[in-house]
Amino acid sequence: MTLSRRHFLSGSAQLTFAAPLLAATAPLLDAPPAGIDYSQITKPFVGKKVSAKDITQQDIGGLALFAGSGCNVVGLQSPQGALLIDGGQAVNAALLLQAVHARLGTRRIGALINTHWHPDQTGLNESAGKDGATIISHEVTKLAVGRKLRSPLFDGTIGPLPQTARPTKTTYDAGEFDFAGEQVQYRHLPGAHTGGDLYVYFPKRNVLVAGGLVTSDRWPVMDYLNGGFMHGFVRSYDMLSELVKPDTRVIPANGPVMTGAELVKMKDLYWQLFKQFFVLFNKGFGPVDVAQFNAGKEFKGVVPVVAERPLLGNPLLQQLGDPSQFLEFAFRSTQLATLPF
Repeated sequence: MTLSRRHFLSGSAQLTFAAPLLAATAPLLDAPPAGIDYSQITKPFVGKKVSAKDITQQDIGGLALFAGSGCNVVGLQSPQGALLIDGGQAVNAALLLQAVHARLGTRRIGALINTHWHPDQTGLNESAGKDGATIISHEVTKLAVGRKLRSPLFDGTIGPLPQTARPTKTTYDAGEFDFAGEQVQYRHLPGAHTGGDLYVYFPKRNVLVAGGLVTSDRWPVMDYLNGGFMHGFVRSYDMLSELVKPDTRVIPANGPVMTGAELVKMKDLYWQLFKQFFVLFNKGFGPVDVAQFNAGKEFKGVVPVVAERPLLGNPLLQQLGDPSQFLEFAFRSTQLATLPF
């Protein structure tokens, strides 16, 4: 996710709501924003080119995990070719493919699953299409990769992909298939990170590939202008938490492998924040105010604003870094879902 700080701070979708009763010493710092004119972003997103040494490899329960090309990419071999989950950025496709085939002993992609349509995930779609692979996604992802889109997470236009690079098998809900003698399950996560997210689960190996809403080295900033919103985000964490066991190995979109127990702890935190958002929403807070409130800033009006602050002292701050962008985008999604216009 490579949104420039300049674009991030310049604003977002316009929102208006009742002003809070806050003292002059602590005014709202996020007046209804003028918003970004996304039509003015015309240069295609390119991504960050890496070298071969930047693509690391790891065995996760017999699955190959490739990190460093834009997202975590998961591979499984078969005589018919490789099954891959996500594909990194297109600028790194050649290097990633070389690493995949060398590791798996394959010569072609047999099947590719896109957990969503962001360019960090779809970099191998063209290669998969040329190999005649089955490309699986949610229907929203198929529609998205066939268009030119803009996202607050990327400083450039996205797509469209060539016809041969677009998904050939889609779902609105769930599906499963056998690959190399084992069951592979996938299911839609509604409104989690985009409007077309999937998770992929290998029950035989007790390994979950969680998709874009789960990250372990940064906060999972949601694409609030393209179907991601906090209501769906926390519901999707519920779905994942019901699926995993404490010892399930969870492969996030970015970052080191987690356990099911760690995912459940994240779910509990995100639900606390979601409940907090509605307290602050009813006080007239804006997205920047929410980020500052969670950093410890006091807002006082007729009475002090009282709400839980689950991030203060939370060890995830050390693990994931500054949560400001996550909080601001998550709160914007809550506003848009609550006051749609």
